[in-house]
Amino acid sequence: MKPILEDLVQLLALERLDTNLFRGQSRDIGTQRVFGGQVLGQALAAASRTVGELVAHSLHAYFLRKGDHGAPIIYEVDRQRDGRSFSSRRVVAIQHGRPILNLAASFQKPEEGLEHQVEMPDVPPPEDLPDLEACRQQLRDTVPEEKLPRFLLQERPFEFRSVQQPQLLDPQPRDAATQIWFRTVDRLGDDDAQHRAVLAYASDYNLIAAALRPHGLSFLKPNFQLASLDHAMWFQRPFRADEWLLYDIDSPSATGARALCRGSIFRQDGTLVAVVAQEGLMRVWPAKDP
Repeated sequence: MKPILEDLVQLLALERLDTNLFRGQSRDIGTQRVFGGQVLGQALAAASRTVGELVAHSLHAYFLRKGDHGAPIIYEVDRQRDGRSFSSRRVVAIQHGRPILNLAASFQKPEEGLEHQVEMPDVPPPEDLPDLEACRQQLRDTVPEEKLPRFLLQERPFEFRSVQQPQLLDPQPRDAATQIWFRTVDRLGDDDAQHRAVLAYASDYNLIAAALRPHGLSFLKPNFQLASLDHAMWFQRPFRADEWLLYDIDSPSATGARALCRGSIFRQDGTLVAVVAQEGLMRVWPAKDP
């Protein structure tokens, strides 16, 4: 396994401190605070360690405070209910004695039922699209490194291929929708809970960026602030995070310095595997006072 992915796997593994208490470390991926997807994935991993063979089918989380890269995070799991088919867990992520995230997750014993789903968008396959790493390299060659956000320079445990060509240097107003193929950079094991935690981590990539598109904004603009406020996710069908998945994202609304974004995640064969919704802070300052 490539070191960058092995590091992510270790990050999500967590250290058990007590029956319902876990400790996770943090990684600086170039953002001002701990990446929200990391806390989501770790909180889901903590809850999953308390439910036996049941599998996660939904999570709802609120980001309360920014996380500190330099300190561990404690995950306290509350076993709220254990039924014959469903179990519910509440997880509080704690850092420096204060909660930074509240997460509620529900787990289900697998069973058969009625089936329907929306169709996957008709988009080019990932094999026909350039790796976004090439776009990042072009930025490094074009823009002085000190003017680039650090997260654009970091190696990532995922490979991304965007259906729409990124416009970071000269963004123009466009539809508030985008599609991105992604997968881990190497193979994972066969632990289903691990794949779900990895997908929760990855689901926070690229989501709020769809809300920037109608306003002709990019991450290179210095005068606005982005932050995840809440995150909901519903796991629908089996998948592997190390095989190509299409993230179909749109932003139906932005108002009050908040942007609402949603996404559907499909396997390459068109099977819908997860649905995501997130509201994020999108605050623009006057250009003269960033």
